[in-house]
Amino acid sequence: MTTPDRPLRVIQWTTGNIGRRSLHAIIGRDDMELVGVYAHGPDKVGVDAAELAGWPELTGVAATNDVEALLAQRPDACCYNPLWPDIDELTRLLEAGVNVCSSAAWITGGKQSPADLDRIRKACATGNSTIFGSGAHPGMSNMVGMVLSGACERVDEIRITESVDCSTYESAGTQTAMGFSQDPATPGLAESVRRESEVFAESAAMMADAIGADLDRMTFDVTFTAATGDSDLGFMQIPEGTVAGVHGYHRGWVGEKNVVSVGFNWIMGEHVTPPKPLEHGHVIQVFGLPNMRTVLHCLPPKDWTEPGFMGLGMIYTALPVTNAVPAVVAAPPGIVTLKDLPPVTGRVAI
Repeated sequence: MTTPDRPLRVIQWTTGNIGRRSLHAIIGRDDMELVGVYAHGPDKVGVDAAELAGWPELTGVAATNDVEALLAQRPDACCYNPLWPDIDELTRLLEAGVNVCSSAAWITGGKQSPADLDRIRKACATGNSTIFGSGAHPGMSNMVGMVLSGACERVDEIRITESVDCSTYESAGTQTAMGFSQDPATPGLAESVRRESEVFAESAAMMADAIGADLDRMTFDVTFTAATGDSDLGFMQIPEGTVAGVHGYHRGWVGEKNVVSVGFNWIMGEHVTPPKPLEHGHVIQVFGLPNMRTVLHCLPPKDWTEPGFMGLGMIYTALPVTNAVPAVVAAPPGIVTLKDLPPVTGRVAI
């Protein structure tokens, strides 16, 4: 497809922690026109987008749960920000010709069943549309790793590690699914964390493809560290003896050589010592000739007024997706990834 010579017509799908940050950005861009908002909860139906996004002026666009009404607006793109992808929703959008930019656990679609992935590809073909997924990690962190590899004559491994204290991400359901507050000896816990974090494997496969590595297999390894005392985080408890540290990687292999690794070194609470010291950011390492290394830190600007820093992380997750809208609209139909698009950039504030 090509980008039209007018503001892109965009709908926002859900307005939770990540979605409302995307919505705020769409409203503020002169190259995008907000034409609809999908409300997941009935309490948001009829509410102006400005109220949902924290924008100071009414937009005249009210949230709705009427999908047909949204499609009737003939949007060019949808910023799709639920926690998990819904194949029925995605195929409906794509078949209608709506390009989808997603933060919902989607990089390549590789974690989906073959049947569901085939549905997505057919929907793209029917609607001449494109689907793209990104975020902070996976997403932006992988992009930086791929860029750094461009300085190397030889690449042995790209390794991306999110090394952070997760206590500021106030989602008990998400954190419990990743093992926190559970007994480290719980049967199947490692496999559960592998499934919950499988989108990291998608991003590892994307990086492998970018550096010309034809993977033979993917593996997952994880180490759980128990809390040495009780922690009350307000939104959840981490009792002594339960999981307070999760350190793991999804690894891609060519023969016996580990060529890509994407993972995490996470802690929650005060009473835990992780296997490796925290670096409070995304650690990007390219091993090769030469070795390359950097750490991405997400920090508040001088005019940041929100309490705490959770909002910064939500912006960091949302905007790699929202900012990609023009490139995704211009991309060929089908599934595209960060390695396929031109550099995704933000917009200058004057």
